[in-house]
Amino acid sequence: MKNITVIGAGTMGNGIAHVFAQNGFRVSLVDISENALQKALSSIERNLERLLAKEKIRPETMKSTLQNISTFTEIAKGVAEADLVVEAASENLDLKKKIFSQIDELAPANAILATNTSSISITEIASVTHRPDMVIGMHFMNPVPIMKLIEVIRGYSTSDEVTNKIMTLSKTLGKVPVEVNDYPGFVANRILMPMINEAIYSLYEGVAGVYEIDTVMKLGMAHPMGPLQLADFIGLDICLSILKVLFDGFGNPKYAPCPLLVNMVAAGKLGIKSGEGFYDYAESKKAEKISSQFV
Repeated sequence: MKNITVIGAGTMGNGIAHVFAQNGFRVSLVDISENALQKALSSIERNLERLLAKEKIRPETMKSTLQNISTFTEIAKGVAEADLVVEAASENLDLKKKIFSQIDELAPANAILATNTSSISITEIASVTHRPDMVIGMHFMNPVPIMKLIEVIRGYSTSDEVTNKIMTLSKTLGKVPVEVNDYPGFVANRILMPMINEAIYSLYEGVAGVYEIDTVMKLGMAHPMGPLQLADFIGLDICLSILKVLFDGFGNPKYAPCPLLVNMVAAGKLGIKSGEGFYDYAESKKAEKISSQFV
């Protein structure tokens, strides 16, 4: 595989494009918004500059990485020569089905179709294609250029050949792939989200404050970031969406989202992306810049 198409130029999409391009792949980054594409390129360039300043890459690597990325606002052009398409759009089943239906029709017949979903059924996404055996999950961790793990998720029909190819490909990116099966939340979010939800319940029920809850988990459990701070980093809307997938998928009340989380999302308090969540990220109150911990 030499030609990689990434659908979606948001945080995850530009990170995935960055990693493939830095490892010598030709990358087509696709988004309906030209502005989003330009912001993505700027973000990739800034991240490369940080790596260069820390002497983790050479100047020629930065140059070649940027040269390896082309941008498109039309899916048809972006997937025309793809060996692998990685969808990194919003965590919304209907949107993902629409995209997969399109790329199934437009991408070469031998192209593998992957989704970066963190919780949605690979099998259900694959059901709208004519190649379910070639549909697979590649759940990268945020921030993509730094985090080593990729959850490689097999749908019901995903072939051994496709799984093996994606496992091998992931290793060429310097990542550690872990093969898992297609159940709600897979492994990472099936374990992580109930912990975050329980931390929110602890706040909701007055057990302790935000700082106290996060401090207990950081110092007592050796977590690099407290669960409430991590929820802000992930996005409270995304946390809520994943918990709903878990609750709907298993029908178990232990996955029911905390009412406080529901209310915060309804109020637009989404974490870092909105400037306020469990912490306040207004310029005047930025005591901690979470993203700096990862670069």
